[in-house]
Amino acid sequence: MDHFEYVAGELHAEQVPLSAIAREVGTPVYVYSRATLSRHARVFREALSALPAVHIAFAVKSNPNLAVLRLLASEGYGADVVSEGEMNRALAAGMRAEDIVFSGVGKTRSELAAAVRAGIGQFNLESEEEGVELSGIALELGRRATCTLRVNPDVDARTHAKISTGKAENKFGIAYDRAPGIYARLSALPGLEMRGLAVHIGSQISDLEPSRQAFIKMGALMEALRADGLSVTHMDLGGGLGVPYKAGDALPTPADYGRMVAEVAADWGVTLMFEPGRVITGNSGVLVTEVVRVKQGTNAPWVVVDAAMNDLARPAMYDAWHDFAAVQPSGESMTANIVGPICESSDTFAMGRTIDAVKAGDLAVFRTAGAYGATMANTYNSRALVPEVMVDGDKWAIVANRIDPATILAAEQVPDWLA
Repeated sequence: MDHFEYVAGELHAEQVPLSAIAREVGTPVYVYSRATLSRHARVFREALSALPAVHIAFAVKSNPNLAVLRLLASEGYGADVVSEGEMNRALAAGMRAEDIVFSGVGKTRSELAAAVRAGIGQFNLESEEEGVELSGIALELGRRATCTLRVNPDVDARTHAKISTGKAENKFGIAYDRAPGIYARLSALPGLEMRGLAVHIGSQISDLEPSRQAFIKMGALMEALRADGLSVTHMDLGGGLGVPYKAGDALPTPADYGRMVAEVAADWGVTLMFEPGRVITGNSGVLVTEVVRVKQGTNAPWVVVDAAMNDLARPAMYDAWHDFAAVQPSGESMTANIVGPICESSDTFAMGRTIDAVKAGDLAVFRTAGAYGATMANTYNSRALVPEVMVDGDKWAIVANRIDPATILAAEQVPDWLA
């Protein structure tokens, strides 16, 4: 459920007509619903209520906007981060250092040191080498770093290949059969406190069975470690639960996910950790765009909008679907190709799709754009960096300014020897 609905023939974000935001801020612009974010955060937490001990850390990479993070901090969420920049955003948003989990396969020495100094709650180690380096850093700083070991269970999440992370050929984690030896050696290092295991098999998961199989394997590994006299008090089960991008799609709900986890892991005797991202933010946002023109095509008209692949990269990167809807639909429909103005054939949002009939000057939205939208935006073709707005009931505010090409140009210099 989201809070983007038609009122008197116009699409609103909660109680605010999207045309009002477009007039003030311009297009393209991301618009988030506070009510949707809060609801999703609470629904996910409630879905895990049957579990004895739970820690939830929002996957910052899905939407790192400071206002979004502040709202989730107020809902009691910690943060799952993959860079020092994301860690600093989480801290700036009011998330407690001890509630931050530092994931990621390529943490640098400076990032590890910064996170130790900040006192973050957990490092998810991706290799034995990383653990050895972190132990040394922690000792230099007079600390001990609390860690889990990320394990690659070689389970196919049955999602898009570019967002699958749990197969043997993926770069993430330690091979399952090597994990016991590595965990034992890391547990002996003086700068580390090894407290458990971590797993994450992919993103936009639409079938819970691969997750179930991965968790069963992790449970068996946990028992093997305990049998060897090693301590396991925390199990990080990652995130990845998908959301419906296409109207009518049926995906597992947080409640379905919670029941599955309870069946597999409720008696493990650990704190279970979760890192949801898209399931919290995906349906909380839309990308508002204006139709530049409609031109005749060979098979279908081309609807050229002012949003582009630099504003919303998912269709170009993953052939991802986002529902497209007119802000003020006429009731008529058309079959068209929806594209942006970037000088690339990959700047295509949909081909041969039946959509609301639109013409030049009309406003439209790409739905389910609250996750992996603005955070992946760039300035290709020297375009402005897209702004972000948050709505709360009948009020709204800009939560990230549009950064125009002139500002970006001012950050560049020509060396004297080219002057």
